[in-house]
Amino acid sequence: MTRTDTTLKDCFTIEPVVYTDKRGLFYESYNKEKFEAVLGYPIKFVQDNHSVSQKGTLRGLHFQKGDHAQAKLVRVVRGSVLDVVVDLRPESPTFGKHYKTRLSAAQSTMLFIPRGMAHGFLALENDTVFTYKCDNYYARESESGIHYADPELKIDWEFPEDQLIVSEKDLNLPSIKTLFP
Repeated sequence: MTRTDTTLKDCFTIEPVVYTDKRGLFYESYNKEKFEAVLGYPIKFVQDNHSVSQKGTLRGLHFQKGDHAQAKLVRVVRGSVLDVVVDLRPESPTFGKHYKTRLSAAQSTMLFIPRGMAHGFLALENDTVFTYKCDNYYARESESGIHYADPELKIDWEFPEDQLIVSEKDLNLPSIKTLFP
């Protein structure tokens, strides 16, 4: 398992060791001891989430507030996504900055997102399966988000705006300046 830091403080990619032969491939998608060794501290994942999205589906940018904040370990099981993370920690040197990367089932790369960051992804293929581990339980009263097209963030989703499939809830999310004046 190899860790590569991103441009956001405490956010990084994980490359598992992939074994291939004529039968196909094998890798550990999660090993607590190995993951904590690259993370540098203990973490207790308590919830796994699974979504299936059609090409052009944009989910996000979501986060949980306060005591229900969540760290996430995300990966793509089928298909591919453009994954975006925004640092919302006011004390962080990368506050208000975003990081984006492509994740796919073919490459096996995972992304660790620490607590205090908003997260979203755009499905680049039909029937894209996206899974993630969370270190805290979902709490509806603590859910929040930032509009995916917030002009302050300047995120290029690399996809035609008129072809995006976005939920009504996500279309009505506030700007980062509204949440962090």
